[in-house]
Amino acid sequence: MRSNYLFLLSFWFLALTSTMAHAILPIQHWQTSNGARVYFVENRDIPMLDLSIDFAAGAGFDRAQKQGVASMTNRILQRGSEGLTEDEIASKTADVGAGISGRFDSDRAGLGMRTLSSRAEREQALEVFTRMLQKPLFPADVLAREKTRLIGSLKESDIQPGTIAGLTFNRLMYGAHPYGLRASGDIESVGNISRDDLEAFYRQNYVAKGAVIAIMGDVSRDEANAIAERITAGLPQPQNSAAALPVVEAKAEKATRLIPHHASQSHILIGSIGIARGDPDYFPLFVGNYILGGGGFASRINDEVRQKRGLAYSASSYFSPLAQKGSFVISMQTRKDQAQEAIDVTLKTLRDFVANGPTAKELQDAKSNLVGGFPLRIDNNRKIHDYLGVIGYYNLPLTYLDEFIGHVERVTLADIKRAFAARIDPDKLITVVVGSEAAEKAAAVAR
Repeated sequence: MRSNYLFLLSFWFLALTSTMAHAILPIQHWQTSNGARVYFVENRDIPMLDLSIDFAAGAGFDRAQKQGVASMTNRILQRGSEGLTEDEIASKTADVGAGISGRFDSDRAGLGMRTLSSRAEREQALEVFTRMLQKPLFPADVLAREKTRLIGSLKESDIQPGTIAGLTFNRLMYGAHPYGLRASGDIESVGNISRDDLEAFYRQNYVAKGAVIAIMGDVSRDEANAIAERITAGLPQPQNSAAALPVVEAKAEKATRLIPHHASQSHILIGSIGIARGDPDYFPLFVGNYILGGGGFASRINDEVRQKRGLAYSASSYFSPLAQKGSFVISMQTRKDQAQEAIDVTLKTLRDFVANGPTAKELQDAKSNLVGGFPLRIDNNRKIHDYLGVIGYYNLPLTYLDEFIGHVERVTLADIKRAFAARIDPDKLITVVVGSEAAEKAAAVAR
């Protein structure tokens, strides 16, 4: 079995790096009769089926006065449906070795399932999955319990420096945009969530038209189509079209927040508005950020801040592309008395990178690492299935995975320099420091 796996992995790698134009992942795509988009890869190597359905129902579809409703809807969706209690759901899936879980982020929400592909086991798992999806009860006692649990968790989380930094950073970054809201909601908003809120959000957002179904595994095209039709047949029919996500406008103003905290280290976030999914400069920014701060010990920020000066255990940067523009973030933790030095070194490194771009050697090393590591991104069904969901939801080309290496290899020094200069202005960054020595000294003087 292991030798077959190694052979397959080697075959994929050779296919990816070959100039022959053929699909290593033949993604099939169609729509169900009620408008859901299906993305399917047939794989008979192991007797498993991975299935998911995503809706435009993530945290970005919350509103300020109702933040946390999207997350709670997804959470309670899994806690009881018509004819099935929470315990019965767990028992029936465990009996056939299946697993069902929620899927939730800023843009998307839904359910995912992994099960054996044999007919009896698959049928039982699908029956539970379909009933959970189409006939949720949102039990009042379960909602009360989950609200209590979440509020307790929020009270604990709200005093953590990482949480404070992240919430402050997002609010400064996005202002009134829903991306700036807290995905879980805050203590007050969670306390006000009602069963009617969940029911209304479900009926408005968990609809078939525009939903994205990803299917990967040991079934035929006809079986996959039947599954897709089955899980969408009884979904709600909304009376009104769901509101689209507002456009994220890049903010021009610089902002800094220094927040006192008793933690031994300063938690630092620096960044700005980044890019949306499908941005034409995605690959120059992806490769460039690998060099800047996304490549671990090989990246410039980590080298300058950690390796050369010992100012932080780790320092990194990343882009988070979303349906609307996500964020570009530099993150690190350091001793309070070293925080300003760490920030100064980071900003100097960023300025140099934006102004001059990477070196030829840095670019070649980054390409070698990204190309060499790519087969591990698609070395099992679960990883490929996750990509199917992203490709489907964000309307990326069906050839996205086939062309990934080619896109990386075509990135030039000029591409990276141009893309970063167009997106990142080092003079207009948001900086948040929780555990700020300066803020604590100022607070002590004020007292």
